[in-house]
Amino acid sequence: MTPQPKPADWQQEILSLVLRVGMFVLLVIVSWMLLPLILYPIADYYAGAALTVFGAGAISNAIVYRIYERGSLMDAGLEWTNASRRNLMLGFGLGVGSGIVIVLSLVVTGLAHFDAPGPVSWPSLAFVTIVLLFGAVGEELMFRGYAFQLLTAKVGKYATLLPMAVVFGVVHAGNVGATQLSVVNTVIWGALLGYATLRSRGLWLPIGMHYGWNWILPLLGANLSGFKMGVTGLRLNASETSWAGGAYGPEASLVLTLLLPGLFYLVNKMTVPVQQALLLRGLED
Repeated sequence: MTPQPKPADWQQEILSLVLRVGMFVLLVIVSWMLLPLILYPIADYYAGAALTVFGAGAISNAIVYRIYERGSLMDAGLEWTNASRRNLMLGFGLGVGSGIVIVLSLVVTGLAHFDAPGPVSWPSLAFVTIVLLFGAVGEELMFRGYAFQLLTAKVGKYATLLPMAVVFGVVHAGNVGATQLSVVNTVIWGALLGYATLRSRGLWLPIGMHYGWNWILPLLGANLSGFKMGVTGLRLNASETSWAGGAYGPEASLVLTLLLPGLFYLVNKMTVPVQQALLLRGLED
């Protein structure tokens, strides 16, 4: 019997890549399905949803890093160092600052207005502050964690950045009140967060940006991805136009579309401490 030739190296590489990414996606899906069965009976909707996102991201990354890289969850770019702390604060400031800019832009241009403020709900503020942090970390682990970093290392930055951003946007298309523009903006946001991951070689910069944006909008009374959260007593009423975003919030506004190139510019120009995510080591700028 004539022996069959061995597959070419590139075929083995493609098969290995498909298997690893496929395992990661499978673990995310299974975790996403099973965790609500455990969490929802013991937590309210928002906490259960945020912990589900966090759990799915953490579990899937921890398992595939252990199996395929003989590493740990920290290798995804979560190691806690001086560079990590600086990136977290840098990202948080950028996220908060951009949220303030867009809300003020909507108010100054007459596209939105504040209602008379009510009392601050301190328990709600504490609750939202913690829940949104878990949600931001979980989403970054899912969309900028193992699969994103592996694909970047194997097929390149530009072949990975946009497709993963599109996945990020499509996943948010099912949110309450989502529009075509909200999906487009979320795709661009996904590309921005992916670019922040590549610049910092870790996850704390995009986590800070993601968390800062998600945290400041409810504090200013704006809807966040279609969700209304009463936290500080402020209520931002935006007009039902594509410029203001309507019920979905600023993420569905053309004002954000115009703001995003400036955020890309800032992430590109600012000094970013370099971390040591395992699969991004040695990546060229």
